[in-house]
Formats: sequence, structure tokens, C-alpha cells
Amino acid sequence: MEAIERLYFRYFPEKVLGEVLTKRWSDNAVPVLATIMTISFFLLQNPHFFTLSSLTETSRQLSEFSLVVVAMGVVLLAGGLDLSVGSVFALANITALVCITILEWPVWATVIATLAVGALCGAVNGFLIGYLRIRAFLTTLVTLIIIRSIVDIILLRYAVQISAVFPESDLWFFIGEGEVLGIPFSFLVAIVVIGLWHVILTRARAGWHITAVGGSRRSAYNAGLRVKFTIFTTYVWSSVLASLAGVFFAARLGSAGSDTGVGLEIAALTAAVLGGNSLGGGRGSVVKSVLGAVVVLILTDSMVRVGISGGISSMILGIVLLVVVAIDVRWLKNRHKLLNKVYVSPGYFRLPALPETDPGSDSPYALNDRLKDVSLIGKGEIEGPEDVIFDRNDNLYCPNRHGDIVRFFAPDYTKWEIFVHIGGHPLGLAFDANENLNVCIGGMGLYQVSPDRQVTKLTDETKRTVLSVIDDSRLKLADDLDIAPDGRIFFSEATIRYDMHDWATDALESRGNGRLICFDPRDRSTKTILRNLQFPNGVCMAGDGQSFFFAETWGCRVNRYWFDGPKKGTCETTIPNLPGYPDNINRASDGSFWVALVGMRSPALDLAMRMPSLRKRMAKRVARDEWLFPNINTGCVLKFKPNGEIVESYWDLGGKNHPMVTSMREHKGYLYLGGLYNDRIGRLKLPDADPTWTSQASYWGANA
Repeated sequence: MEAIERLYFRYFPEKVLGEVLTKRWSDNAVPVLATIMTISFFLLQNPHFFTLSSLTETSRQLSEFSLVVVAMGVVLLAGGLDLSVGSVFALANITALVCITILEWPVWATVIATLAVGALCGAVNGFLIGYLRIRAFLTTLVTLIIIRSIVDIILLRYAVQISAVFPESDLWFFIGEGEVLGIPFSFLVAIVVIGLWHVILTRARAGWHITAVGGSRRSAYNAGLRVKFTIFTTYVWSSVLASLAGVFFAARLGSAGSDTGVGLEIAALTAAVLGGNSLGGGRGSVVKSVLGAVVVLILTDSMVRVGISGGISSMILGIVLLVVVAIDVRWLKNRHKLLNKVYVSPGYFRLPALPETDPGSDSPYALNDRLKDVSLIGKGEIEGPEDVIFDRNDNLYCPNRHGDIVRFFAPDYTKWEIFVHIGGHPLGLAFDANENLNVCIGGMGLYQVSPDRQVTKLTDETKRTVLSVIDDSRLKLADDLDIAPDGRIFFSEATIRYDMHDWATDALESRGNGRLICFDPRDRSTKTILRNLQFPNGVCMAGDGQSFFFAETWGCRVNRYWFDGPKKGTCETTIPNLPGYPDNINRASDGSFWVALVGMRSPALDLAMRMPSLRKRMAKRVARDEWLFPNINTGCVLKFKPNGEIVESYWDLGGKNHPMVTSMREHKGYLYLGGLYNDRIGRLKLPDADPTWTSQASYWGANA
């Protein structure tokens, strides 16, 4: 049984084991599967449903209905609800007909007037809900009744005149019945509008504001967003989109009735929620809304074609809405519990035998206490200096967990300042030839800080993996970097599955979730060069201008990758078996390299790595602070030659000064130590080091 389980966890990647129930996959799968199933079912029931003439007419209806559903989806995304879209649709229909037939306005004036009426209705809703903070359900229910009453009043007075006059306008006919290359004009317009809204919601600042307000209005307000104005604009746009649909409806049918738009708000709400838009706000898209519109439209039209009456049809639609809402609410409430059980997918991984570390032994890893008496910089004044680095003037820089880059002034490093606030949690640091400080930021990507403190985003995404179930193009945990002689920046992303605060879960999995990425400033391109790495870290140029070293933290090894030269694309293991978990790597003055061990291995944890089912049960049933975990209470720094030979080791057995060592930097005869969970920087005198050597050599690609 253990052998079968070992093969299962080794050869079935995490993309199959857990991703199908993640947020991104589940949200997209439901509307897609619903669309496919609905189309397949009614294709079997009525093969003539998908003839050319039927599809042409259905596409005109779909264009109108999709615009209304997108209108509902935009409001839902901002955390609102608009029950008046059906009444606004009916008012737009009657307004357009009155303008074109009775007032005999030109088509352009008719369209503008109709959209203006819709914008006015939306402005009323937006003002009452956004600025006066009246409940959206109650407000839009009342405006539904008021607008419907206005429509009925207009119908009583002008219905006969509208039906007696047919506008003699080719443009008006083209709007309703015209085609471009065989495709209905209204359908093309709807596609353009939907495409624009997709870009706005996914790529524009206004769309991000809408999503942020829907996710948490209080947080959006605290972040400085104009919450009331954002809510106001969503209702205006909702009514404008519904009015545009009303224009197409009026041009297509040229008639008005008391039942126009009745129940449309329920159908639109059903389609929007069925398409994956959350009633709680902050989750959804126009593409999902359109998929939901396709499902509902095919469902309602097909029920009419097979002879199901209007009452039964409405009942079925109501049942669908009830079921979808119930699923949405229960999913939002319990999603994290379910994902925690399914998503975590430990792998089988057998580490080599633990190297000898006994004091007094001949092992290069033999325990000592050489870090016991290091002097301390900034003790109690900084939090989380994960990496340390120096500029040309010997000033010391480090990040903190508050999103700052801190600068300690040479020569004594007692005075300091916030060099720049960059956000996130800065991790790896590297200067380039122009004295720009390049920074890897967990959750944000790769950024650059100029000498005059201007912050620039270099990249936060790479190309998506073709066969990946989830979208892995966005960078989750960029953690360390170095710069090649030609200016290319090579950096590591520790994991594509977990955010920074969940890095312990990635340790529990010990899978190949990480990757190495290259950013080329010459054309600003970003590409992934190596995948399936176990928490890669510690990128450091080897000094030959063709390769760099990097650590695989959970793999307890150091590798070398050639990005140029005869061995281009080759990755070789330099140190196959370390007694702990390697982190940052930096160069030493004698041509060798330093590597920090962030934690120590233990026999129990090594054994657990060969038991994925045990770790799976542990993730489900045991509190996180009681998991088997690397010992991060003992700091260690090693020095190794380019061939992987360990030449020195520095331990802090008591853990008094550096209970966790994540980085070190040699500079003018001293070794400076950083730690992700430390509140200080260590400084150790190296008796045999070159007192004139500065670590800038590694920044700008010079040979050792």
C-alpha cells in the first residue's frame, strides 16, 4: 500500500490533486460546465434549435439579454443589487419608440435621449444607495415600482400612436435587424461593449476599485478609495447598459406592451449568479455573466419551444435562482474549510541520510559556536531584515516586514532612516550598475528603487504554463535575485501555490512548486527558465558570467544553472545533501560562496517526508503551530567552493543572537547576518577575509 501511495503522490502533480477545487478553477468551471450541459441537452431535445436562422434570431435576443446581465453583474461585483433593470429596460424601450415615432427625432438623438433617461434612473439609484446609504434591495425595489408606473402611464397615452406609426429610417431598421458579414449588428455591439467592460474590470483602475469596494467597503475606504462615488457609478452604468438593450429591443420589435421587461430582473440575476458572480460582491466578471446569460436564454427559449407554459417556466427559473444562491452562500461560508482539506497535497520526497554534525568530528558541518559573540546592529529597531546589502558608500540596507527599505549609515551603522516605503514584504535585494536597488517583494513581484528613491515596477507576471489548471502567470512569492553582467535579472519564485504567510504549508507539501524567472530590461520581457523546484531561493551569480547558484530550500541542496555559454540550459546539483534548509547565497572575498541555513533537519521530519498521507492527515487534523516543522531556532552559515566543497561553518547553538539566519553578506572583512524573524542585524569579524573587498563585485557581474 505504501508503494502504491508513493507512486501516486510522485507522478500525479498538484495540478490534478487539488487545483480543481481552488477559487479560480471552481469559479470558472461552474458557468462553463453549465453552458456546455445546457447546450448539449437542448441540442438533443431539438436539433433544429441550432440552425442558422434560429441562431441569428437568438443572437439578437442574447445581445439584449447579455447587456442587462452585464449591468446586473457590474452592480453585484461592487456588492450591490439592482432590481430595477427590467423596468429601466421597459422605460428605455418606450422612450425610444416615443422619440422615433411620435416626436420624429433622428436616430442619433433618439439613442442619446434613451441612454440619458437610463443614466438618470441609475443616478437616482446610485445617489440613494451610494451617498444616502439606503439598502440596495429596498431602493431598487421601490424604483422598480415607480419606473414601471411611469411606463404604464406613457403606454396609456401613446400606445395607439406608437403602434400606428412605422419609422421610415434605414438606420433604425439596421440597428434592429441589420447584419454585418452575416452577424447581427446588435450582437456585434454587445460583443464590443462586453469586451470593453472586461478590460475595464480586469485591467483598469476603475475596475479594480469596483472589485475592491465589493470585497470590503471598509477596507476600500481605509485604503483611500472613493467608495460612495464608485457605488454611484455602478448603478449609473447598470441603467445605461439596460437602456442600450432597450434601444435594440425597440428597434427590433417596434412595439411596446405592459409586459415588456417584466421578470427580466429575476432572469438577469439568475444568469449573473449562475455565471459565478457572488451575491456578496468582490467576485465575478462580465465573461462569467455572459456565460450565465447564454444558459438562461437557452433554457427559457427551449422551454417555450417544447411547449412549457409561462407560469411553469418562471417557476423553473425561480428554482434555479434559489439553488444557485444557496450554493453560492454556502460556498462562500465554507470554501476555506473545504479548500484546506482538498488543496494541500503533500508529495513523496526521500532526503539522503542526514550528514554528520557532531562537535569535534571531521565533518565540515561539525557544530560550533562561532556566531555566539557577533555584534548587533539595530537591535529592537527593525523587524524582519530578511536580506542585507551595501551601496558604494558602504551604507547598509535591509528590508522590514512593514514594507520599508531601511538604510543604516556608515561607518558605525547606529543612525538609520527609512530609505523608501515600497509595500508588501521586501525580501531579496541587489544593486545594478546604475546604483538602482532591485527588490523581490512577496506578493508583488520585482521592483526597482532609483538612487533618488523613485519606485518602479519591473514585472509582476510571467507566461502562463500551458498545461497548468490554474493561472500561474502572476507572481506569488518572488524572494531572491541577482544580476548578470549584461543586465538581465534572474530571480526565484519560491512557490506558485501559496502566499507568503502560507509558506509553511509549502514546506509541508515539499513539492516542486517553485520556479526561476528571468527579466530582461532591454525589452522588458519576463520568462520562466526553470520549473518544478522545491522552494528555490538564494540566486547568486557564479562569477563566470554564464551561470548562477541557487538553493532549493526544502530539497536541502544547492544547484548551479547555466544561462549562457556551452552548457546553456543545464542545471546541475552542486551540494546534494545539507544538514539544513538553505536560503540566500552570496559571494565571499576568496572566490568561494556563503549560504545561510534557515532551519535544521531532524530525523522525524525526514521520515515524514516519505509519508505524504501522514502529512495530509496532519494538515487536516492538527493545529498549524503543532505541525512537524524544520528547527528554525539554530542559525548556521556555511562557506563552500564552486565545486560544492564545504570549507567552513558558523553556528549559533544557543540561538541567542540569530535564531534564524536567512541571509549573509561579506563586506570589508565582516560578515553581516539577516533573518526573516529577527529584530537585528549581526556583524562578525572575519580574520582571514580581505578587508578591502566589497560585495559590489557580485552586483555588477565582475569576476572574483
